[in-house]
Amino acid sequence: MTATQTHCPYCALQCGMTLTPGIPRVRLEPADFPVNRGGLCAKGFTAADLLDHPDRLLTPLVRKEPGNRESPLREASWEEAYDRIVTAIRDSRDRYGNDSVGAFGGGGLTNEKAYALGKFVRVALRSSAIDYNGRFCMSSAATAANRAFGIDRGLPFPLEDLAGARTVLLVGANPADAMPPSMQYLDAGRANGAKHIVVDPRRTNTANGAHLHLQPLPGTDLALANGLLHIAVRAGHLDESFIASRTENFAAVRAAVNSYWPERVERMTGVPEAQLRETVRLLADGPSMILTARGTEQHSNGTNTAQAWINLALALGLVGKPFSGYGTITGQGNGQGGREHGQKADQLPGYRRLDDPAARAHVAAVWGVDPAELPQPGRSAYEMISAIGEEGGVRVLLVLASNLVVSAPHTANVVDRLRALDFLVVSDIFRSETAELADVVLPTAQWAEEEGTMTNLEGRVIRRTRALPPPPMVKTDLTVLTDLAGLLGRGEFFTDQPRAVFEELRRASAGGVADYAGISYERIESEDGVFWPCPSEDHPGTPRLFTESFPTASGRARFIRVDHRDPAEVPDQAFPYVLTTGRNMQQYQSGNQTRRVKALTVALPEARAEIHPDLARRHGIADGDLVELRSRRGAATLRARLSDGIRPDTVFAPFHWPGANALTDPALDPHSKMPAFKVCAVAIARAGTPEGTDQ
Repeated sequence: MTATQTHCPYCALQCGMTLTPGIPRVRLEPADFPVNRGGLCAKGFTAADLLDHPDRLLTPLVRKEPGNRESPLREASWEEAYDRIVTAIRDSRDRYGNDSVGAFGGGGLTNEKAYALGKFVRVALRSSAIDYNGRFCMSSAATAANRAFGIDRGLPFPLEDLAGARTVLLVGANPADAMPPSMQYLDAGRANGAKHIVVDPRRTNTANGAHLHLQPLPGTDLALANGLLHIAVRAGHLDESFIASRTENFAAVRAAVNSYWPERVERMTGVPEAQLRETVRLLADGPSMILTARGTEQHSNGTNTAQAWINLALALGLVGKPFSGYGTITGQGNGQGGREHGQKADQLPGYRRLDDPAARAHVAAVWGVDPAELPQPGRSAYEMISAIGEEGGVRVLLVLASNLVVSAPHTANVVDRLRALDFLVVSDIFRSETAELADVVLPTAQWAEEEGTMTNLEGRVIRRTRALPPPPMVKTDLTVLTDLAGLLGRGEFFTDQPRAVFEELRRASAGGVADYAGISYERIESEDGVFWPCPSEDHPGTPRLFTESFPTASGRARFIRVDHRDPAEVPDQAFPYVLTTGRNMQQYQSGNQTRRVKALTVALPEARAEIHPDLARRHGIADGDLVELRSRRGAATLRARLSDGIRPDTVFAPFHWPGANALTDPALDPHSKMPAFKVCAVAIARAGTPEGTDQ
């Protein structure tokens, strides 16, 4: 049997692995790829379990009674499924206009599929209604990076550089659980004397190995960052030469942080002044890195919070130097590439702006359409969902590789809005919670059954190579989009051949911020991936950004003044505690895949709410009891896990199961439109014994 080198279907590390078809099962082994160097996490090692899973969708499904979602889903031919979809699209466009039909994409789609979906919505549907679940991932950090640096690439340096940093500050990040293979670089640094600082309200597995663990109240990270910069100013730790030669607007930021004196910041955040001062001292004794993740970004002021950490990195002169700088840790498998090439409501391929006439003209020329045909920017993800069924809102929705019912905030509202649709189509591997609400469910090929490229957290474009064919009745999303475009009379603009799509993507991205023009399938294979920007075939790619200048109008990085404000929702008498959400090691995203893998569910069979013993005693809760968490939006019942590693005023819940997002606050960051997943006010009560019934 032939072995195939490919990549893991899960997180943004995109670890290399080898698949060998066999009888009865595919054999999976880790590969010595530069990112994982022979390592895999539990999810990666068990990824092949999904390929022949008995729950796999193998045929299209349609409602037995068309238009009645209470009737059961039944198997159907592709012809019948397509006929229902195309009829719904045409009827909606005739009655309500082009923008009444839209699409919601996923951060796990290949670059080719993300590109094709964005093109499909704008060229085949001629609609502005598209966004994707990456809006719920790192959009705040992306917006902040664009404002400060003129470019958004999660890590502006290779992952291996982490091992050379003397100090690493991890803010709202838990790679020991979320990305275990990445820990080898942090471990190597620590073995050479590096000091790591973790900012997290929980004592996570990452925090357990840190030199310092700062436990702020969720929602106060901006004040914390400004407080650290205040100390750096007062203690003389600024890199004045770097500030003068490579940045602009520092005076406004210096003035802003004057009021964030240590005693005040300690009161605001709960972090002791001594820890604040030691953190600044260690960062100033570089080379140092500041890495943020969703814990500090998924807030109603997440963009400004990420900006505060960027300000600190710039003031200390960390950016653009060896083993040093600022970065954000991308979560989803193709969260980076997925937004670069057109899934976001406001973007065209190459990270071009949809409202930029020059960008529209360039992409329209590649696509062979009139720029005037392209719609203007549409609504962001949660705004699009909330407007479903309203005047001017989406009435027919195509969902690819996303499980909104579990992953979006304020579940009750999401379910209500999806039910308000005239027609819902879901393309997925399994019958997700979202698919259960659909009029038509389409079976799609999964990671080992398709060709394409992904862009990992470093900006390294890698190739996903097909190891085996999909089941007979299963199509790729590229084929589905091409087929639908043909039925809608726009087939000449589309192809389902991944290589041809990528070649067009190269041309469409040429000259853009995320320039892939010089990247080919052959280069990816021969070079273990190519870092963008790579504007020509003789360009080496760009593993490290900002070494000489920044892609801004002035060539300098921009300081931007930001000030702390309270979260959109704060505790009160009725809801006295703070809920924050996050990941567990054994599960991924909405759990639609990993909750079906036996080895993973045995290790972690259910969601557990992490509660401090002091908080548990106040409510008569023992370890293993069922507890009910309530917010202003809903309730969820979870098993209690008592831990003295979490703040006594905070509750943690994982988002991989239905429940946590029934509680979360959909308040949006004004810049990134990121919902406030990480802070909402909750009440807690004991709901039952470990057996699940009161005694």
